[in-house]
Amino acid sequence: MELLLNIVIYLPVAGIAALFAVKSDEAVKWVSLVVTFAAFILSLPLLFGFDIANSAVPQYLTEGGMVFSGMDVKYLVGLDGLSLLLFMLTTLMGPIVILSSWNSVTKSLKGYYSMLLLLQTASLGVFAALDLVVFYVFFELSLIPMYFLIGIWGGADRIKATIKFFIYTLVGSLLMLVALLYLGYDAGASTGLYDFTSDWRYISGPEYTLGLVEQTWLFLAFALAFCIKVPLFPFHTWLPYAHTEAPTAGSVVLAAIMLKLGTYGLIRVAMPAFPNAFMEFAPWMAVLAVIGIIYGALVAMVQKDVKKLVAYSSVSHMGFVVLGIFAFNTVSMQGAIIQMINHGLATGALFLIVGMIYDRRHTRMISDFGGLAKQIPVFAVMFMIATLASIGLPGLNGFVGEFLILNGSFFSELYANKTYAVLSATGVILAAVYMLWMYQRVMFGPITQEENKTLSDLNAREVGLLVPLMLFMFWIGIRPIDFTQYSEQWVESYIDASAQKGEQVLETSSLDELPDWTARLYDVGTVEREDDGTLVSTQ
Repeated sequence: MELLLNIVIYLPVAGIAALFAVKSDEAVKWVSLVVTFAAFILSLPLLFGFDIANSAVPQYLTEGGMVFSGMDVKYLVGLDGLSLLLFMLTTLMGPIVILSSWNSVTKSLKGYYSMLLLLQTASLGVFAALDLVVFYVFFELSLIPMYFLIGIWGGADRIKATIKFFIYTLVGSLLMLVALLYLGYDAGASTGLYDFTSDWRYISGPEYTLGLVEQTWLFLAFALAFCIKVPLFPFHTWLPYAHTEAPTAGSVVLAAIMLKLGTYGLIRVAMPAFPNAFMEFAPWMAVLAVIGIIYGALVAMVQKDVKKLVAYSSVSHMGFVVLGIFAFNTVSMQGAIIQMINHGLATGALFLIVGMIYDRRHTRMISDFGGLAKQIPVFAVMFMIATLASIGLPGLNGFVGEFLILNGSFFSELYANKTYAVLSATGVILAAVYMLWMYQRVMFGPITQEENKTLSDLNAREVGLLVPLMLFMFWIGIRPIDFTQYSEQWVESYIDASAQKGEQVLETSSLDELPDWTARLYDVGTVEREDDGTLVSTQ
């Protein structure tokens, strides 16, 4: 099974070589489809063979030789309760993304599909990486294919969108690299420094402990990189441009997979590595999350372009995920993890649907539609299901994630009051307003445009793209335990371990070494000082 995991990760890259061995454009499409479909089929034994009772322990572990022995960097991949479902979502979206571009892209097909395949390997590598440096390499690798997908095959303003996307994400990644290098040199050759397995959850191995000063600054560096990728307000401004100008496949991958790299990094790296900073900055991160939820919803409400509306809805929905992560309890964290899956399914489906109507009308302006339900009823049904899932209708997947997040946030010990959960709940109401209003204007009313009277309904390929996503929307909405069971033990284990390590750090730390603003931060609500400056937990 260890070999199978590596085959699934690198099969898309091997498919790139096959692409350049064929000559016709049709063959390029079929090779890409076969490769991604094979990766999905081969990933199923990893899901079915996963030991749920031991989800906190990495499984299918592959450990290579040391790359940099002085810093204990080695090739290390595997799957645990946090990464399994995200890994499976990535393999599921692979063939769907390939099929979504079947007739819409006509230039440089080998380059186009090569970038999609490379992006899949990079994303799978992030979710499977169990070494911090390996994680960083795959994290950065995902930037390259998306840069070319938007810059070459994007819309009219693709250059502006590409530059903004690249600058934002690169700045954050470089700061993370600096923090990563500091972490390595500060620890020296401590065993397991970058290792996510065994004791890495207790902050980089049993022989190395980060103090409050290091935790504060390293957390800020890592968190900034991850928040840009989410994107969290106010680092979100690159996303609407990237979504709007990217080809349909690029938008789907960006929404379904790439945004999750940021929230995944917050859970995988920031929480266990810097637990004290993670908990003390939680209220501030919650404030940004709540602003993003409400701001994204309000801006989405006034959009005239359907694709840009869905893009801003992602800002709002990903704010819920961040809120759930920093609530730091089992319920909220479970909600955040399942909401990452839910957002990938629902928003991915919405971008597919927007791409389908754009292929027919070559416009995304809401005012150019109206009355489409009469002309294309199958499309109307699929669009309605994805819309209701996005707004969190009970019985569909979106409700499960948002309910768990709001419930966990309401009772979070890290949030000073219930305001965060209450204000966030308004985002659910606003989502219903802008999504249903958009659906009404696009699908109902009289047909005022002559072009809309001749539209063709979804074909078999397009129905085949959407049906799997719809099935999972209903499945998660009706029986969420089938999915949350994979991460439950992992969440409980990591929250307990991070909290215990945080208490150990407080017992041996002093506020005197901290900058004033940071000292005040750590001195509010969670710790108190003794006469010698030592901190003790008040919880």
